[in-house]
Formats: sequence, C-alpha cells, structure tokens
Amino acid sequence: HEREHDREISELAAQHAEEMEKLRAELLEEQRQQLDQLRQQMAATHRAEHEQAQLQSQTLHSLELEALRLTLNNMHTSQLELTQSNLRKEKETALVELREMLNDKRAQEVAILQSRHQLEWERIREQCLKEKEDL
Repeated sequence: HEREHDREISELAAQHAEEMEKLRAELLEEQRQQLDQLRQQMAATHRAEHEQAQLQSQTLHSLELEALRLTLNNMHTSQLELTQSNLRKEKETALVELREMLNDKRAQEVAILQSRHQLEWERIREQCLKEKEDL
C-alpha cells in the first residue's frame, strides 16, 4: 500500500508538472501572438504614414509647394517621432500590463493546481490511513 501510495503521489506530481509545463507553453504562445499583433499594427501604421508621405511628395509640383512640402515633412517627421515614441511607450505599457496579467493568471492557476494537488494528496493520505486501520 505504501508503494502504491508513493506511486500515486509520483503520478500526481508528474501530472502536476505536465500541467504546469502546458500552462507555461500556452502563456508563452499567447504572449507571442499578442506581440506579433502589436508588431503588425505598428507596421501597418508605419506603412500608411509612409504611403501618405509619398502621395504628398508626388502631388507637389511647384517650388512654392516644394517649400511647403519640406516644412510639412519636417512637421510630419516630428509628429512621426512623437507618434513612434508614444506608440513605443504604449507598447511597453501594454506589454508590462500583459505580463502582469499573465503572471497573475498563471499564479492563480498555479494556486488552484496546488490546492487541488493538496486536496488530492490529503484524500489519498486519509484513504491510505483508513486502509492501514482496516488492515
């Protein structure tokens, strides 16, 4: 019975370890997907702004418009830098929040799994004690 009990505990521990690895893998994949989405959104925004700048430069024909375009390009560049800076800050904030959220979620899931494991272990222990008393 003790060997069987030890075997059951070992199986539970192995099952717990597998579940933890599965959860870690799922969390990492979820993080990777969200990072990819953020990168795609930033790339799309950059492409749209770049296409807008090209369209503006193609429509300007005269020297006066060229001077105006240069001024606007300078302003646009500053705006792009500011936008990129803001997007970078937002991305970092979002990543921190996401990381915290995922860590909290993982901690909750770990706590639930540990609680389940403890309850199962207690149940098995009590069952083993009862079987010993019966013997």
